[in-house]
Amino acid sequence: MTTKLIAIDLDGTLLHSDNIISDYTVDIIQKVRKQGHHIIIATGRPYRMAIDHYKRLDLDTPMITFNGSLINIPGKEWEYEQSVTLDKTYLFEILKSRELYQLDFIASEYRKNFFITLDYPEQITPALFGVDCITEQMRLKPDKITQNPNALLMQTRAADKYALATTIREHFKNGIEVASWGGPLNILEVSPKGVNKAFALAHLLKVYDRTPDDLIAFGDEHNDTEMLHYAKVGYAMKNANLALLPFANEQLRHTNEEDGVAKQLEKLFL
Repeated sequence: MTTKLIAIDLDGTLLHSDNIISDYTVDIIQKVRKQGHHIIIATGRPYRMAIDHYKRLDLDTPMITFNGSLINIPGKEWEYEQSVTLDKTYLFEILKSRELYQLDFIASEYRKNFFITLDYPEQITPALFGVDCITEQMRLKPDKITQNPNALLMQTRAADKYALATTIREHFKNGIEVASWGGPLNILEVSPKGVNKAFALAHLLKVYDRTPDDLIAFGDEHNDTEMLHYAKVGYAMKNANLALLPFANEQLRHTNEEDGVAKQLEKLFL
């Protein structure tokens, strides 16, 4: 059997709502790995918010974070590493409109650090950024932004985060990507134009000398659309956003809370 690249989203897909990967899922993924298949985390999360889950699964494959902007093998120098950044002028423009967009915060994200607006500090969950608390040193000020970020992370009070994502894209004449996170949080992520999970997976398929026919993908949200469409077989979770279903080959019978990914992998490979 030809070994596969198996791309798996985190939030709303692999993770339970308490941010945990079950022991059952870890066990199944390890057994699938032993058959020679490549497990690839593909998430909108920042690198530092995905690395613990990567370690929990004991992976050694490349990891896709920032919705495709960063591809690297954690802890290793890798000649095929790819980091795509967003022109910082987009950040400055969004900062001017943060009240119009009803944003609780805007975070300028880099691999190892971030800067965040503190207009509504009570609305910020530090755990989203892998820290215990938000400090003054993390405050986003224009003079701190000397490098282009990998992505922008925003939390909105708008009732419809999907409509807001469309509004922001249109404001910038579709010059950027604006995607939503899975799960209940009103989180939007801004990435460079043309960058998404499929973009990153295309890079990995070249590295592994494979084609999309060798790719299986699992997701639940808008930012998984391109990935599921690109893969030979794309699975939408039972709890997936309805907008994702036209791009999936199949909707699973189980949710993320029910370990839907692991149950499907067990069915396919074990």
